[in-house]
Amino acid sequence: MRKSGALAAGVFTVVSMTALFPASARADADKEHKVIMAEIRMLQEEQQQVRAVLANLSETLKALNTRLDTDAGRTQKAFADQKLVIDGVAEATRILREKADETNVRISSMGQEMQTLRQTVSSMSAPAPVTIPSNTDPGVTDPGAPAAGNPPANISPTQMWDRVYASYTAGQYDLAVEGFQSYIRTFPTSPQADDAQLYTGYSLYNAGKYQEAVAALQRVISNYPQSDSVPVAYYKMGLSYEAMKQFEPARRAFETVVKSYSRSNEATLAQQALVRIQDKK
Repeated sequence: MRKSGALAAGVFTVVSMTALFPASARADADKEHKVIMAEIRMLQEEQQQVRAVLANLSETLKALNTRLDTDAGRTQKAFADQKLVIDGVAEATRILREKADETNVRISSMGQEMQTLRQTVSSMSAPAPVTIPSNTDPGVTDPGAPAAGNPPANISPTQMWDRVYASYTAGQYDLAVEGFQSYIRTFPTSPQADDAQLYTGYSLYNAGKYQEAVAALQRVISNYPQSDSVPVAYYKMGLSYEAMKQFEPARRAFETVVKSYSRSNEATLAQQALVRIQDKK
């Protein structure tokens, strides 16, 4: 009986010990499973957060692209507006330079007036009216060739210039052509003789006689090669050819100004004219 009881007790102990190991393993497995599930939930939450951040970034990028497109449109419009302003300033500058050239001619005559006044101070009689000879035809091919004539009595170069120039500013271009040619005949050595020839070309150009204007302006270049009127004559000659739609000689005249008289005011105007006619034939 004692041996049987001891055996039964031993068997119970063995069975009890055997039953303990599976229970412990299951507990460890459950614990590990819970840990894994917890980590999965954390990863899912982090994934949701990443998705939310990406969605916000996407919205931000869309807003940024929209803003960049808007800014680009505004910038292009600003550039276009600035170009219009610059073009307007360039045209106004061109007009002012032409006006300044005419004003400079008037100013330069004052020095000549002082010289001639010293020569005529002994004569106090009233100056005789200027007689403009009528035998000069402004419509001929070469209006620059002066005809013979008697100089007006007791009149200075400046006084005669002012009278003729008044006809030019009044738009009486045919009369101005006759007057400027009479000035050259009367005062061929005057410092303003080249200006008189230049304004002969101006008058013919303004009267729409472009071919005659070219001939008169060519005489400036031929007869007064050292004059500061030469680049002006080339430029105005280019305008005359352009008005006649003779773009190749116009281009050559403008290029001469740009290359040979690059420091003159007309060089900038000639460069603009070359751009204007570059595609014309």
